[in-house]
Amino acid sequence: MVCLTSNKIDTKLVSEALKALGKDNLALIIHGSSFPSKNGEDTGFGTFNSESGREVIDYAHGIFNALQLGPAGKTKSSDSSPYCGTIFSGNPLFIDLKQLTEKKWENILSKETFDKVVANNPKQNQGKTAYSYITKAQNEALKEAWDNFKNIKDGLFGSSLKKDFEKFKKENSFWLDNDALYEALSIENGSDFWYSWKNNTDKNLLNPKSEEEKKAFALRAEEIKNKYEDEIEFYKFCQFVLEVQNEETKKYALSKGIKMIADRQVAFSDRDAWAYQSLFLDGWYLGCPPDYFSKNGQAWGFPVMDPDKMFNSDGSLGEGGILMKNLYKKMFKENPGGVRIDHIVGLIDPWVYKAGKKPMCEEGAGRLYSSPEHPELSRYAIAKNEDLDWALEADKEKRVKSLSEDQVKLYGRLIEKIVIGAAKECGLDKDSIVCEDLGTLTNPVDAVMKKYELQGMRLTQFVVPEKPEHPYRCKNICERVWNMVGTHDNLPIAMWAESMINTHEGYLHAKNLVEDLFAEAENKDDIIVKLTQDKDYLRFIKLTEIFASKARNVQIFFTDFFQINDVYNRPGTSGDQNWSLRLPNNFKELCPIDLHAILKAAIIARGKEFASKHASLIEKLG
Repeated sequence: MVCLTSNKIDTKLVSEALKALGKDNLALIIHGSSFPSKNGEDTGFGTFNSESGREVIDYAHGIFNALQLGPAGKTKSSDSSPYCGTIFSGNPLFIDLKQLTEKKWENILSKETFDKVVANNPKQNQGKTAYSYITKAQNEALKEAWDNFKNIKDGLFGSSLKKDFEKFKKENSFWLDNDALYEALSIENGSDFWYSWKNNTDKNLLNPKSEEEKKAFALRAEEIKNKYEDEIEFYKFCQFVLEVQNEETKKYALSKGIKMIADRQVAFSDRDAWAYQSLFLDGWYLGCPPDYFSKNGQAWGFPVMDPDKMFNSDGSLGEGGILMKNLYKKMFKENPGGVRIDHIVGLIDPWVYKAGKKPMCEEGAGRLYSSPEHPELSRYAIAKNEDLDWALEADKEKRVKSLSEDQVKLYGRLIEKIVIGAAKECGLDKDSIVCEDLGTLTNPVDAVMKKYELQGMRLTQFVVPEKPEHPYRCKNICERVWNMVGTHDNLPIAMWAESMINTHEGYLHAKNLVEDLFAEAENKDDIIVKLTQDKDYLRFIKLTEIFASKARNVQIFFTDFFQINDVYNRPGTSGDQNWSLRLPNNFKELCPIDLHAILKAAIIARGKEFASKHASLIEKLG
């Protein structure tokens, strides 16, 4: 939607209104690939490291104080989902190639090559990524940059890039060496999917079962390192370039008052599963039980951390626990704005299923720590038989009906000792942790969230209108949460509103909205009718709701803010359309939501007494 009329946002007014409404944070949700490009610089993939990325930061300045990013790990050539990326390595697609053509990078990439990458982008200026194309084109361009980088004269009067590169490799060797070795093995075996490798030694290179294997595997590793020395160094070079650019961008964002919030996916990539396979529970995968998105459950196929490897018998961190803590320390160090933890249930009360089976109770699936009756999972159970409501099946969220304080601490020890512990070691507190607790929220997860006062999420688009006490309903939303109308997995609020028009469900939503936001209105019936018939008005009031609620933190997905009626991801489906939507290159010409009007309506919705205290602000908001 190109803006034909002026809709300039007064940042001082916005700040004043947000303060009046008790909001601490307003974050724009935009994944890395969704950032726009400048015309003539669109390579087919977004990155906040680009000049256009900085323009988004400049635009956000004064309106938002945070950008909620998506996972930033290296994705597979065959899968663009950021939620299947690596846990340590960053995605080289986020490298801004344009910078490599400039003096600060010693012009290691020719302008001709950059222009060629742009010219051949099949999605040029279409507001979509060209994943298959840019995966190959970016790699070729970076190889040219690497070849030129090796010839840089480093020294007293030359560049310090090589010296910085050596320092980077040394400081990050604990994860970088393994990830780079996997890259070499992928070339050796003709695939970056290690499960398909025919060489069993390569499959288990970091997981020897005997002293004999340890010696043989070490020789094989040395052979691969020698054979693919340049490819290994190239992999590390790409990670180095990415980190330098990331740090510069995040420093720039902070100078503009914008915090970057990272996203830690629940998954481990193929690369991670190979490198740390001895730490995973053999024969089990992480998924979701049957839910809104899938009647058979969601079979994610992600490996599950072995509980025996997470903590030692004395409660100290085991090898797996140390790995996880190092991961979170890296994330908090690089993202002082905090970390969003995707599917917090997966850290506290994960649903696991057997390899080759569906994630359903009847096929042996269950909660890893809440299945004392399960023939295989019982050894990990924290909940006891007497803690269960046997009238409910294993996948029901209220099945664990009671827990002692000691049991809650056991469910929450990964959160306390690893996540919160890592944040504290990086100078942050638990408010830097954003917990994605949408969907199934079991009693153990709820108990841990309350004990450690963690901030969860409330997604108002998913309120169940028939349930007066539903936690996503405005009147029930508490202060210490992040409130939103939708995330990357939902319809834009305009499309949702359209689906509600002239439906019984839409009427139920309208009735609740009027009860919560128009409690003192005299024409409630008229408002309900308008909400059930006018999609634009319903969208407006749903956006008003997240600001009128008591929640101190608000997030808005970029499609909702810029009024883009397109879907970023449809859970349970696959295809090129998922994960491909970008903010258009002409995003400054788009019509954003009328934030002044929304904030004004939110203040009025708080009631006459509250509104009268802010009468002058209401008048200024128009």
